Amino acid sequence: VQLQASGGGLVQAGGFLRLSCVGSGRTFSRYAMAWFRQAPGKEREFVAGISWSGGSTHYADSVKDRFTISRDNAKDTMYLQMNSLKPEDTAVYCCAAKDRSNFQGDYADMDYWGKGTQVTVSS
Repeated sequence: VQLQASGGGLVQAGGFLRLSCVGSGRTFSRYAMAWFRQAPGKEREFVAGISWSGGSTHYADSVKDRFTISRDNAKDTMYLQMNSLKPEDTAVYCCAAKDRSNFQGDYADMDYWGKGTQVTVSS
């Protein structure tokens, strides 16, 4: 599956953004999906994940209660609603997919990755 993330931009602290990730090439609903981010000089980190049905979601502690992950399988799209943004949320955000046959409730060793979208939060 090919993945394309969009929706990044420059926003002030306390603001909000909504990222989108569109999948193509294969049946989107067979994949668990996740958002990861990488800030300059730091390792890539997990942000949020969602099961193929959307019935189960997981969040990093740093974004819990501020970010919401969702998906619309009819539109082959996953979303990340980011509220109350902080300067430390500044990073390149990427979406990734993991085939349901490999999914055991974790978001390690994702199968497919999309190019990222830059999110910059000014103080």
